[in-house]
Amino acid sequence: MASATEFETHEYEYALDRDCTTLSRHVLQQLQSFSPQAQDISAIMNRLALAGKLIARRLSRAGLMENALGFTGEVNVQGESVKKMDVYANEVFISVFKQSGLVCRLASEEMEKPYYIPENCPIGRYTLLYDPIDGSSNVDINLNVGSIFSIRQQEGDDLDREARDLLQNGRKQIAAGYILYGPSTILVYSLGQGVHSFILDPSLGEFILVQENIKVPTSGPVYSVNEGNFWQWEDSIRDYVRYVHRHEGYTARYSGALVGDIHRILLQGGVFIYPGTVKKPEGKLRLLYETAPLGFLIEQAGGKASTGTQNLLDCVPTKLHERTPLIIGSAENVELVESFIQDRAREAAAQTP
Repeated sequence: MASATEFETHEYEYALDRDCTTLSRHVLQQLQSFSPQAQDISAIMNRLALAGKLIARRLSRAGLMENALGFTGEVNVQGESVKKMDVYANEVFISVFKQSGLVCRLASEEMEKPYYIPENCPIGRYTLLYDPIDGSSNVDINLNVGSIFSIRQQEGDDLDREARDLLQNGRKQIAAGYILYGPSTILVYSLGQGVHSFILDPSLGEFILVQENIKVPTSGPVYSVNEGNFWQWEDSIRDYVRYVHRHEGYTARYSGALVGDIHRILLQGGVFIYPGTVKKPEGKLRLLYETAPLGFLIEQAGGKASTGTQNLLDCVPTKLHERTPLIIGSAENVELVESFIQDRAREAAAQTP
């Protein structure tokens, strides 16, 4: 006689075989079309899924492989030390899309200028912007990391090396999402029609739909911010942190991996804050391939993304690697942080002769 566990496993596998929705099938359902453009977007998402599978496999074996962990000794365009996993993940995205015929250029944190694929440009009218490994400082200690991606329509010349057509607001994104590498490999994406979550089933090698039309709670208990930078912030952000310290119902959660912290807030509600500092008011996070894609997702889930003074998706960059402060999450939580910024701005205006 079968045990309860065996019965539950059988029922799960039967339901999965009968009802599962793969990522590629879901994308076409979202677009409600089999047009050439719909098939292109579906194919791009499949390539992103392949990149995620390759990176997840590498991460799962990193501690057993030579030259997989640690620093390369080089510094990237951001002035940050480069980890070996950053380089590997960036090369994965390039190799996955190089022969695809889908994407004309790639732009990432690890490359000073966009990477052009000339043979794709006559037909691949899209640009992929991505952060190959976000939170790479967590890799060596086996904590969550992620990849962030954004798809935009190419509007400029095929080989416009300055990629000036990318310098537009976040509402020009066709799709955005992230891949979270943890106990499960999770892919979350939006085509501007809600936010949907998939889990990689290793036995099938497919990302399977697990949650559709995710809605971030209107408010939540979590505030996620690196309080080690407390004395570097403007007074308004310090005011907010003092406020949550004095009031019940708030819980601090900060992992050092942007994707992991955002995923928690997407599901549980709350706010993630990465503000600028007095010396660097522009902040640390990059607009085009970090904050704008996540802002696109959170807005699609009913949340809010802000720089503190402006809706994040309305920001127009002046350069490829432009940085911006980030306040993102449940609408009520974000608005509370903004209220402290507005209060300080009013005080400063009142004191100005």
